[in-house]
Amino acid sequence: MLAPLPRHANRDPVVAAWGMGLDSTAMLIELVAQGDAPDVVLTADTGAERDETYAFLPIFQRWMDDHGLEHHVVRYVPKRFKHWPPYASILENVLTNATLPSISMGRGSCSLKWKVEPQDRWVRTWEPAKAAWAAGRTVTKLIGYDAGAADTRRSQHAATIENPLYSFRYPLREWGWDRARCVARIREEGLPVPIKSACFICGASRPEEVMTLPAWCLRLIVLVEARAKPRLRTVEGLWRKSTRTRPGMMTDFIRAKNLLDPDEIDDIIAHAPQDLLAFQEVAALIPVEERPHMSEWLDRFNAGAERLAA
Repeated sequence: MLAPLPRHANRDPVVAAWGMGLDSTAMLIELVAQGDAPDVVLTADTGAERDETYAFLPIFQRWMDDHGLEHHVVRYVPKRFKHWPPYASILENVLTNATLPSISMGRGSCSLKWKVEPQDRWVRTWEPAKAAWAAGRTVTKLIGYDAGAADTRRSQHAATIENPLYSFRYPLREWGWDRARCVARIREEGLPVPIKSACFICGASRPEEVMTLPAWCLRLIVLVEARAKPRLRTVEGLWRKSTRTRPGMMTDFIRAKNLLDPDEIDDIIAHAPQDLLAFQEVAALIPVEERPHMSEWLDRFNAGAERLAA
């Protein structure tokens, strides 16, 4: 492991957001190669990333260690649970509240709560940031938007949001790099190419991405939609509305493509939401410091589903 890279004395402190996906990985590799490494790298873990993403995490953490990059994984930490079981991930959150991720409800991205907020909270405790703000300067945040059409739209929207504490920089766009160039740069470095980083319950998932999910993720998708269904009024499911190429409910897609046994899907829909509600009602009677965690019910659900499928 190399010693941490020296901080540039004549610039604002620089933090990079590494999303564990393709673009931000290529961005960091090239920044280090150019001698323009950030002062710190932050990764926000939603608790519901795909298996492939979690497998890539330690691989690139070792790469950052080898290249002297300071890096931290941060997480959103809920503090108020009312009468609900405590939860710690976006999956546990939507199951607790019988809702869908905000992107499925037409309220924009979930990233503000689960990715941006925990990173900003960490930076607020970072001495270089506090010193810069005290001096009337900003922290530079590096974002891995590429030069493709989709990220062009995202960067244009981001440019309309003012934040007096941060200045934003998009190195991939400065270099004119699209996703293909990012893939090539990661391969040049001798690293495996990561998949797109996204929660497996994300409403922005493409059908072909759902097709590659393992059974345990598919079961949880069915559960999320079944749990939320009684409260849905304006959307059908995680994909919001049906189109010519896919239904509004991922459950219908999973059934149509035979990704899970139909009887297993029916059993989850018929029984799991009611069992979860019973768990929550019991938890509400227990003092919060002794209350069972939402993850305990999920462990029980996953273990039971595996037994039934065997």
